[in-house]
Formats: sequence, structure tokens, C-alpha cells
Amino acid sequence: MNTSPPPHATFRLIRGTAPTVAVAVCLLLSGCSGTGGGDSGTDAAGAASGTRLKFAMVTHSTKGDDFWVLVQKGAEAAAAKDNVELTYTSDPDATGQAELVRDAVRDKVDGIAVTLAKPDAMKAPIAQAKASDIPVVGLNSGIDAWQSEGVLEFFGQDESVAGRAVGDKLDALRAKHSLCVIQERGNVALEARCAGVKKAFSGETENLYVDGTDADTMSATITARLKQDPSIDEVVTLGAQFARTAVGAVKAAGTKAKVATFDLNDGLVKSVQNGDVQFAVDQQPYLQGYLAVDSLWLYKTNGNISGGGVAPVLTGPAFVTKTNVGAVAKFAANGTR
Repeated sequence: MNTSPPPHATFRLIRGTAPTVAVAVCLLLSGCSGTGGGDSGTDAAGAASGTRLKFAMVTHSTKGDDFWVLVQKGAEAAAAKDNVELTYTSDPDATGQAELVRDAVRDKVDGIAVTLAKPDAMKAPIAQAKASDIPVVGLNSGIDAWQSEGVLEFFGQDESVAGRAVGDKLDALRAKHSLCVIQERGNVALEARCAGVKKAFSGETENLYVDGTDADTMSATITARLKQDPSIDEVVTLGAQFARTAVGAVKAAGTKAKVATFDLNDGLVKSVQNGDVQFAVDQQPYLQGYLAVDSLWLYKTNGNISGGGVAPVLTGPAFVTKTNVGAVAKFAANGTR
């Protein structure tokens, strides 16, 4: 969910895959043949056979963002399993992202997965895809907008619910004054997180807007605010890499404020383990990418619609703290959590 920077920056990856394990198993079975019941069975199950499907994933990510690396890895894993040709593109600028969706439509892909950080900008290109009979699923951002946008399914976290859970957690930790750091103005998911914190937290909550693309400026802004108001005893960031920046800002300010964050990666796991960060809210980005691609494959090959098209498929929130971080540490080290 982490975003920001230079507009119209586009990053593209095309994923090719190997034959499925089912083919290898088939060769070992004496009864497996091109004229037997095996072909119809695999077709009915939606296995990767016949014409190869082409999907596009279009997100609002920036290059090198740890969060989106995990989303992309999950999408690639599903594409490999399903023998799908996957094109991943991204642009943090809403206009640029919308144009990438239109590019996918012009490329006549078989399905599109898209994030809805700026839902209004996606409305027209999604309508264009639907007019071309291309199914569209949503992931990560836009849980309150996916149905009105005409998206078939949605995979992600209810950010309002997650924010309220953080607010309750801060109460349990007896915090009194939280600073919710938003790294991108106008991103509906980020705003919903901080709004949820404010709604549930019994103490005082204030938002601080920073430039998520400039770590030095971000650190200086947080440090300055902490020095201005020593009553701030909790800094809540909305992305794993921003939490590590906040840890440095707290030290520079010389306060006793604690740091908590949304999202998780290997570096953040270490910060939780050593106590620099109190907890992280894990929305499982790898799972979001995986489910988005796999759902398109299931829809195209077997007519399945997760959630029946009326309910989102939730991938979070879950709290990762010092007491349970060991359970996910090995997966984070593998680059999948």
C-alpha cells in the first residue's frame, strides 16, 4: 500500500512459466493418453492447457518498494502455477496508471488485476476493459470502491477495520497521543487507516503528511514534530520502510515515543524482534498478488468468482509482535512475507 513518487514512472515485467506438475505426473501414468478422459478432466478443472492466457497486473507502486516486490512475487507464483503469461506494470501517478490499464485493453489481454488507490481515475479504463469483455479484479487498495467501479472481485485488507484495530491496540498499550504519518496525500487506503486509528483510539490522534519518496525529509519532519510536542508517545507509520525511518527520527528527537506500523518485510521483522518497533499490521501482500492472478485464471477456466462478487476476500489485518514474530520470520527471510 506504500506509494508515491515521480509521476509517469512505469515499470514492466513479463513472466513466462514452465509446464505444470500435472503434465509430468501424466507421463508416469500408463493410462494417460491424448484420447482418454484425462484431457477433459484437466480442462474441466481449469488446468493450464491449450491456448495460454495473458493477464496484466497494473498497480500504483513505485520501483523498488519492498511491499510491492512481495505483491509481484505472489503474482508471479500464481502465474507460474497456472501457466499464465503475466505482465506487471505500475505507475504511482493515477493518470499514468489509468493509461497502463488502457494499454492492457489494447493488448487484448484475457484479464486485468488493478489497484484502486485513486478510484475515480480507474473508472473509465475499467469500463473500457469491461466493454471489451475483459474481466477485472481489484487488489490492495479500494475496498470501498471496487463494486461501484464494476470490478469482479477484490483481494485485500479493510483499511478502516485495520485502523480501528490499531487504535484498540494503542489503548491496550496505554498510549496517550499518536502521530499517524501519511506518506501520500489522497491515497484512500492510507487516509482510511489513520481515520480508523482516530475513531478507535481513546487518546489524541493527529495526522502528519510527509513525502514518502524522500527519507531524509520525512525523518526531519517527524523529528521536528516530536520535538515540538513531547506529549506524542506513539508514531504510527503506514509502511514497513517508513517505520525504520521513524525509529531514527524518534532517536534524533530524543523522546521516548514508540513506533508501530502497518505492513511487514524482512527488515521490519528484525525491528520487531529487537524491540525498535512495537508491532506491525500484516495484510499479506504476497497473498494479494497471488490471489488476484489465480482468481482471474479460475474465472476464465472454470467460471469461479471469489466472494460471489458481493464480498471482498480479506487478507488482513493480523498483528505481528515480538511474541509471535518468529512464526513469520523464516518466510520473511525467503522474501514472501
